[in-house]
Amino acid sequence: MAKLVGAEWVAARIGSGEIIVVDPRRPMKYLSGHLPDAINIPIYQAFGADGKLLPAVALADFIGSAGLGDSATPVLYDSPEGQNAAMLAWTLEYLGRTDVLILDAFYEHWKVQGMEVRYKPVTAKRATFTVRENPAIRATLAEIRDGAGLKLLDLRSREEFIGERAIGEDTPGHIPGAVNLVWRDFASPPERIIASAEKIERMLGDAGIGRADRIVTYCRSGPRAALGYLALKELGYDVRLFDGSYAEWSRCGFPTEK
Repeated sequence: MAKLVGAEWVAARIGSGEIIVVDPRRPMKYLSGHLPDAINIPIYQAFGADGKLLPAVALADFIGSAGLGDSATPVLYDSPEGQNAAMLAWTLEYLGRTDVLILDAFYEHWKVQGMEVRYKPVTAKRATFTVRENPAIRATLAEIRDGAGLKLLDLRSREEFIGERAIGEDTPGHIPGAVNLVWRDFASPPERIIASAEKIERMLGDAGIGRADRIVTYCRSGPRAALGYLALKELGYDVRLFDGSYAEWSRCGFPTEK
């Protein structure tokens, strides 16, 4: 699982060859300011035209072509609300990486604290990224449809969950039996990418989610759910991500609730 690290720890190791700093935001965000030596792996490009996560081999090619290989330890960071870093962290974990680190402060906080930033893009050499798939952290559509023993946690907005708002061709509503906690509440901008353990435990308890539950997070296409996955994993919960999420469920015409 990904681990959080502090700004001072990261700053002391930039340029050492010990880590490779990765910015998962969109290129325009990256060019508006980034950490020194950071390469850009915009996580939105990990999804195909159909909105689904690319196959593992294609993901490895995408990541390796951006400059992240097998040798250096990746340190990810993000801007509020943390979806990009969380999704890339989950993707790397799914592909078999066990050394993923995430800066526990947002880029904006890094900058406000007077830490060094750069504006020119880093041209990285293509690297070899080896896939060692870890399906244990990924929930499939078939498992969600069966639903046996699972606690579904919907990380979308309240409006999406109750069917007041639908995106694209989605059927308004949510997967039957799911409970709703909004992804933004799992972050703590502008300082920390993850809210306090006390706040998260309280939210989960209020939603009826306990330590014994087998939790699956979902949103519409993965990134918002990845933030919830990251937070719950950090606290030691049994959690997986349904990256197909509500878009896939709705596209298949399965039953929904409002």
